[in-house]
Amino acid sequence: MRHLIETSDLSVDEIDHILAKATKFLTTLDSQKTIAASKQPESKTAIPHQSLANKNIITIFFENSTRTLSSFECAIKNLGGSVTRLDVSRSSTSKGETMSDTAANLNAMSPCAIIIRHQSSGAPVHLTKSVSCPIINGGDGAHAHPTQALLDLLTLKQCLGQNLEGKKIGIIGDIKTSRVANSNIELLQRYGIKLTLIAPPHFLPNHTNLPYTHNIRDVIDDLDGVISLRTQTERHSKQNYGSLRDYAHNFCLTRALVGDKNLIIMHPGPVHHNIDIEDELLKDPRCKVLQQVRNGVAVRMAVLEFFILEAKG
Repeated sequence: MRHLIETSDLSVDEIDHILAKATKFLTTLDSQKTIAASKQPESKTAIPHQSLANKNIITIFFENSTRTLSSFECAIKNLGGSVTRLDVSRSSTSKGETMSDTAANLNAMSPCAIIIRHQSSGAPVHLTKSVSCPIINGGDGAHAHPTQALLDLLTLKQCLGQNLEGKKIGIIGDIKTSRVANSNIELLQRYGIKLTLIAPPHFLPNHTNLPYTHNIRDVIDDLDGVISLRTQTERHSKQNYGSLRDYAHNFCLTRALVGDKNLIIMHPGPVHHNIDIEDELLKDPRCKVLQQVRNGVAVRMAVLEFFILEAKG
């Protein structure tokens, strides 16, 4: 039984396979949309094969989510599967039920996979000890968010070309507490991308072998793309900057900063408007935030098919 806890759980060949599958799904979904808009009868070729028909997947999110939860559930339904969403606020975890007991009870319902998000790093790994189906990590604490990194990689390939060797990407913001940053740092370097971390000192990891700077203006001219991150105030034990406005003065991506540079701008969401990215820049065609969201559904379709139907281990 294989699980997707972090990006290192997949080989490069497997990642390429998943992204190729996701690209085909995007084409199919676009065909469906075109048919729906023209009000023509659907053709069989425009309907995704219902590979998860009669299969039930459980989603259990202990943290709030818009994009990840919704895109996983859309992905399941696109493939003909059914979703059981555990409402954590009404579950027995509020009565003191342990994670192991929750996992064992969910497993007794015979799901084909369980997708979990949890505020504690390592929670998905703990779950794997009590289940007999794949666990897909939808984000755990400040540890990992593998499907976000996969959809980011697909977006970069769409925008910068299939060969990313030598491309220069800056990751800017609250890197220290970002599971998205951790997953992207592991994954993107395997594709030859040169990363630079951009953040105030208290937002940088305690230990890093990557080049870093506290001033985006020092590196912006050399970058092919920027992945902006949210300031994750909920993970800070205390406020470690004067104010979000002070932070934004130095690290918000703006039209004035970007100018006419040939680069792309990404963000995993939710975007703190005018803190992470200026509103006007969010409307710029170089901003790929909504393209990332679109890619997220297809990537998660591919991930679910792979781990439920294909992965051996």
